[in-house]
Amino acid sequence: MSNVTNVKDDLVNAMNAHDLEAALQCYTDGAVYVSPCGVGEGRDEIASFLGAFLTGFPDVRWTPWSTAVVCGNLVITQWAITGTHDGPFMLPNGEIVEATGRCVNVRGCSLRTMDGDRIAAHCVFYDQLELYAQLGAELVVQRP
Repeated sequence: MSNVTNVKDDLVNAMNAHDLEAALQCYTDGAVYVSPCGVGEGRDEIASFLGAFLTGFPDVRWTPWSTAVVCGNLVITQWAITGTHDGPFMLPNGEIVEATGRCVNVRGCSLRTMDGDRIAAHCVFYDQLELYAQLGAELVVQRP
């Protein structure tokens, strides 16, 4: 269990230091990253997702509060992120929201499938409505 929780700590520390290269070292070469904004395959695409988040929220901080290891190589972490929206950020619907200067505090969880001491698959879930509301984004209901 210590290896997988160490990787979680390494990833959180790298992201909180805004060290994208260190964060990418937590992933296998062929890792898959899945979030409400899409799917990234391999470190280059994962770098795009993580980098876009760091651009949109340059002071972002991840705070994990619960981690569990289940089925040997599956790690689940509940967390919250806080940050100021000071750069462009793509919402899950594809809309780019320019900097609003608003502070956000969003809850979520991550499921990571480990391959040894690296992340092979990383699925991120967060309260999208909470993020939309805090950014002041307009929700549009499309009816048939």
